[in-house]
Amino acid sequence: MDSINILLTLDDKYIPQLKVFLTSLRINNPGECFSLFLIHSGIKEEYLSEVKVWCSKHGWRFFSLLIDNELFAEAPSSKQYPKEMYYRLLAPYILPEDVMRIIYIDPDTLVINPLRPLWEMDMKGKPIAAASHTGITEIANGVNRIRLGTESDYYNSGVLLIDTERARIEIIPEDIFAYVKEHQNLILPDQDVLNALYGKRILPLADAIWNYDARNYSSYLLRSGGVQNEAWVMHNTAILHFCGKAKPWKKSYIYRFGLLYLHYEEIASREWEN
Repeated sequence: MDSINILLTLDDKYIPQLKVFLTSLRINNPGECFSLFLIHSGIKEEYLSEVKVWCSKHGWRFFSLLIDNELFAEAPSSKQYPKEMYYRLLAPYILPEDVMRIIYIDPDTLVINPLRPLWEMDMKGKPIAAASHTGITEIANGVNRIRLGTESDYYNSGVLLIDTERARIEIIPEDIFAYVKEHQNLILPDQDVLNALYGKRILPLADAIWNYDARNYSSYLLRSGGVQNEAWVMHNTAILHFCGKAKPWKKSYIYRFGLLYLHYEEIASREWEN
């Protein structure tokens, strides 16, 4: 089988969560080989070395891609719009040219089932596949359509399947920079840009499987007529996404699957210490 390419973008503060994510990815994808691409603006070498050693131990490849600030010299940036917001959108221009497809995943996630079905998915000529967290009432979708002047669903940028060859043709850096410069009231900058410029060119993914919002267990359960209970999630959901400010590694976390995260956190602490 071919290696599955995984893309992450983060800083030093998210190294503990990266370890938990990678541990869950390994455990629930037995027999798979992964190539991990980490785009960053200056993670400490000791952390990078630790990740490289761990990947090598499990037969994975690890690529650290330090961003050259010149690449984003023309990009509008500020405290609200840091240059890091461009990394996932412009990853096709940062990654090696021989990387034809990649799965971007936020590090505040757990992988609890195999990713190969996503990796091998037919993208139907679209540059990006993503999931929208539509909920039950569609209120969020409606608000975001009005706010951004779009007609498509509002897609979450936490999990993206990217056809990098197609994306290099359709996603133009200058278009992104111009949009950000013109719109200074974006709520979730990189996600808003993704939807405003490319919403019509996104292949929809089933969020309950590929980008499950852990805050909304009750919504999934009700929307599915009681089918998508905890047992269903454990059997079917591939990526659990701990969206929003509430995070399961914090003591204040009150939503579902917090204990599951702590379970993988404990496994990771043992695995990464050895």
